[in-house]
Amino acid sequence: MIRVLLDTNIIVHREANRPVKSDIGELFRWIDNLHYQKCVHPLTVEEISGLKNESSRSAMTIKLENYNVLKTTASLAPEVVAVSAALDQTENDRTDTAILNEVYMDRVDILITEDHKIHEKADRLGIGHKVFTIDAFLEKVTSEHPDLVEYKIPSVTKEYLGNIDVSDNFFDSFREDYIGFERWFGRKSDEVAYVCRAGDQLLAFLYLKPEYEDEPYVDIAPPLGPARRLKIGTFKVRFTGFKIGERFLKIVFDNAAKFSVSQIYVTLFRKRIEQETLVTLMTDFGFRHHGKKSSPSGEEDVFVRDFGGPASLLHPRQTYPFLARQSRKFIVPIYPKYHTSLFPDSILRTESPMDFVENEPFRNAIRKVYVTRSLERGLKSGDVVVFYRTGGYYVGVATTIGIVENVYTGIRDFQQFSNICAKRSVFSEKELREQWDWKPRNRPFVVEFLYAYSLPKRPNLKELIELGVIKDIDSVPRGFERITEEAFEHVLRASKTDARIVVDQA
Repeated sequence: MIRVLLDTNIIVHREANRPVKSDIGELFRWIDNLHYQKCVHPLTVEEISGLKNESSRSAMTIKLENYNVLKTTASLAPEVVAVSAALDQTENDRTDTAILNEVYMDRVDILITEDHKIHEKADRLGIGHKVFTIDAFLEKVTSEHPDLVEYKIPSVTKEYLGNIDVSDNFFDSFREDYIGFERWFGRKSDEVAYVCRAGDQLLAFLYLKPEYEDEPYVDIAPPLGPARRLKIGTFKVRFTGFKIGERFLKIVFDNAAKFSVSQIYVTLFRKRIEQETLVTLMTDFGFRHHGKKSSPSGEEDVFVRDFGGPASLLHPRQTYPFLARQSRKFIVPIYPKYHTSLFPDSILRTESPMDFVENEPFRNAIRKVYVTRSLERGLKSGDVVVFYRTGGYYVGVATTIGIVENVYTGIRDFQQFSNICAKRSVFSEKELREQWDWKPRNRPFVVEFLYAYSLPKRPNLKELIELGVIKDIDSVPRGFERITEEAFEHVLRASKTDARIVVDQA
């Protein structure tokens, strides 16, 4: 039986007096359906016994009887001690390390936690593939057990708020957190929001509001100065394992570009685990804590993200989606059978959107991987890649721009190869195995990149040859091929791409 160790924060949120069961409950439904054993560490029991609220402490202690408390714990391995010495600063940090040690010592099979530092420690110890966030765990099990998936993920749609049922239990957390939420929702009835549904069930909701230089920020401390901003007014994603959060965050950045803002910001409470998950996602993409916002509903945290450059070559996610002018530029082919699954926003007019509506996590992700045996293996973080959809003189087209984040060469074995791809690839596990075994003397390597832009107009091979981007019909790229800055500028102009996406290097 597979033993799943649950971090303290997950237990606390699950067993709180008023849990949002439709969110975190999905995790527990899968664990029960797969007959995994739910485990907790004795230190989790100790933490819960220290809760100040007596009624909460008593109720939580009773609920812990539904879990398997580890009867014994392992001494810290020397490698774990070394990581602890480097990263742990508080007693809570050291508790987290003790919990992680059980995974390192193979006492349990999997650890599920939303703690960012625990994931950093796991990566340093080489056990990152055994430590999951809730969404990453759901992504793993839904891909491994498609027969148990209850729905397929539809495309994101825009809907008038007036056509959305505000009494849906999806909005319960907003009603609890914000005084007058339903009245606010009613006043916005003629405005639009981005939603994602599975049948009649709401899975995600995003409302955006452009703000201008005269917007008052008297309730935010320290105050925000005059600027064009995009406010993430309402943002919630249920745990599904389908990377909907990344998909919606890309919509945020796309709208920020559309409205030519210089900053994006969001205010939110941090009462629930799904809110902490959103904070982690946003900080991964460059949002930083700014201060506090006061309102009749309480005090919210304010996170801001500058938008407009400069662009970081070493940490492109922090300045996504901007491209550094000083970066190297490449062009690489992608076959039609994989193209639109990997780049859903780059769908061709000859393709049906309904062909690309299903439950594949990589379709929603900003971070994706490209598996290749290209002769050119010297790519590095910050390099810019133009993806060319193959198809011949008139049909082959440049469609998409990506930004390299990591390159994995010298991969030891198939397990490491599969872990790196981690459902951000278009390949199934069977296809990954075929890719790995095809030429044992020339194993593939993996390029992890950020899906940055879908080109508004797609120059075909004929035009790319005329522009000098590709030499001739016999020189169509077979792997990563370097192109000049001038050739890249030709692609931007021919595709009618906004030149403001290219900025100076940070």
